[in-house]
Amino acid sequence: MVGHYSTEALASASFVNNVFNIAIFACIGFTYGLTPLLGAFFARGENNRIGSMLRIGVRINVLFTLLITALMAIGYFNLHRMGQPEELLPIIRPYYIIVLVSMIPVCLFNVFAQWSYAINNTGYPTWIVLGANIVNVAGNYLLIYGHGGLPEMGLTGAGVSTLLSRVLCFAAMAYVFFGTGLGKPYRNSFMKHQVEKGDSRLVAKTGFPVAMQMTFESSSFSGAAIMAGWLGAIELAAFQIVAISGMLGFCLYYSIGAALAIPVSHGAGYNDTAAMRNSAWAGYHIMLVCMSLAIILFMSCGHVIMGVFSNDEAVVGLAVTLLVPMALYQLGDATQITFANALRGTSHVMPMLYIAFFSYIVVGLPVTYLFAFPVGLGLYGIVLSFSVCLLMAAALFLTFFLRSTRKNSTEKY
Repeated sequence: MVGHYSTEALASASFVNNVFNIAIFACIGFTYGLTPLLGAFFARGENNRIGSMLRIGVRINVLFTLLITALMAIGYFNLHRMGQPEELLPIIRPYYIIVLVSMIPVCLFNVFAQWSYAINNTGYPTWIVLGANIVNVAGNYLLIYGHGGLPEMGLTGAGVSTLLSRVLCFAAMAYVFFGTGLGKPYRNSFMKHQVEKGDSRLVAKTGFPVAMQMTFESSSFSGAAIMAGWLGAIELAAFQIVAISGMLGFCLYYSIGAALAIPVSHGAGYNDTAAMRNSAWAGYHIMLVCMSLAIILFMSCGHVIMGVFSNDEAVVGLAVTLLVPMALYQLGDATQITFANALRGTSHVMPMLYIAFFSYIVVGLPVTYLFAFPVGLGLYGIVLSFSVCLLMAAALFLTFFLRSTRKNSTEKY
């Protein structure tokens, strides 16, 4: 919808969304540290521990999100230093502020969603997000273009709609915990807040490496978006189309990865290494099927998908030339997501930080710059470089998962 409003709005959305992906994935990743902890308690029937650990998770995750929000606020005052086209800054600034405000609702929804996932109820978060997306689409239609007597707000309207949908997500998930039978076994210990020694540290210790893993991964893509902006507004808009199209694969892979982390965490609760490996490989088999379908979809219908995003023939034409490198990085993306989440399910999460930093920052960003500028491949080189860092991360995540699930292994990372 933003792409059909104007190329400038699409380019501005590309910059802000990709920069905020770093912050949002960091906050979501921090909440993901709760899943293996709560899942292990659930496997052992320790409902009181689930409630008390969830309350700790709410407090620590809100503090972490406030810290990230403060850092992103500093970024707002330095937007003019990031090398983006000058004409985009008046569009970027209000949208940036609205997305900044939405960080806390994103955090709180995901904390309670991890609780629901860990107790084997994935339905509530799924339907809530789907419902919120319907609200978001309707809000976009009304506020971007000014339908229904509402003001025409362009990209700012899309931001307002997104903020509303994120607040609704949290409100609905809070109702599930506090107002339905699903949350009843855990509410008493949540309200009493019976903390055991070391619980807060355990939540932080488990969540922080996952947050950093997702931060470094999203930083690689966000850095690529900034480099695309150095090439021009057309290139930045085309990069946004490719990034969103690629999300069709990424979101599917990550949902499967999040799902397989749950049975892995249950196996970890019983120290059953065979069950952990079986769950991971079963998830990977499903992942490979989905990856193959995504590649087929991109290569056969990619030009149609990308044409939906914009009326600007220059933007769509450039985006279509990036179909091959976009299809190539799907294998690395699917594999690294599988075994990163499998490793998360074991609670041996510290290697995730080191692997992500090396793969995405030490290797990924320099390779992106190298392919785009010294090699001279431009935007094609930026997208092509994703295969390098993703495949490297995939190999390392797989290696450490296998090490952490060796029979009778007592090794801690």
